[in-house]
Amino acid sequence: MADAQTGSTPAESPDGPARKTKGRRILMFDVNETLLDLAPLKGPFEKAFGRPDALKTWFSTLLQYASVATLTGGYQPFGRLGIAAAETTAKQYGVSLDADAIKGLVSRIRTLPPHPDVKAGLEALKAAGFRLVTLTNSAPDAAEAQLKHAELRPLFEKVYTVEVVKVFKPHPATYRSVADDLGVATSDLRLIAAHGWDIAGAQAAGCAGAFIARPGQELYPLSPRPDVVGPDLGDVAAQIIKVEQPA
Repeated sequence: MADAQTGSTPAESPDGPARKTKGRRILMFDVNETLLDLAPLKGPFEKAFGRPDALKTWFSTLLQYASVATLTGGYQPFGRLGIAAAETTAKQYGVSLDADAIKGLVSRIRTLPPHPDVKAGLEALKAAGFRLVTLTNSAPDAAEAQLKHAELRPLFEKVYTVEVVKVFKPHPATYRSVADDLGVATSDLRLIAAHGWDIAGAQAAGCAGAFIARPGQELYPLSPRPDVVGPDLGDVAAQIIKVEQPA
């Protein structure tokens, strides 16, 4: 049954991937860490905060703050949350950084390179006839800047962000907003992501999932395992091409 507010179809079973209704699904990609590599930020963050784990601490705090903003209804753009997370990280480490230094550090997320496997994987999916879109927690201008800098923008039909619903992934409304704009059910979308929490959210909204098991990333153990799991986008793309045969 379609959701009364969104018109999207929720998952029919908690025990497996959503059932598609229109042949091959539209592929919806997460951006940060899934397509783009955060590793180049490690050096600048370590230099600024004096700790080798600074990048991990900052990004974890950023995701935590996104959850707080969603649960409390106090939406703020992802970039603003990134600055707040950097300010908190500085306090935790006893480091004094002025506003310009923090802003400059956080803005580096706009110029991340793609993972080495990404472009070929996307091109293989595009050549196979799939429609590709993105869904990111980043603000619209940041998302466009990121994909253009990484030379990936031409591969995507649309760049979606959470701005329209003003809650962050993994809230189900974020995935449903993409389905609504595309005029399909959520079961006609497949999220490709390197975050277990993102896959769990998409599947809860009725989408299928495909998990890229990048180093250090794990699936959420209390959510159904997606039918596509692989170590990189090349492997995941090959699996998707195989399983997403037109009905």
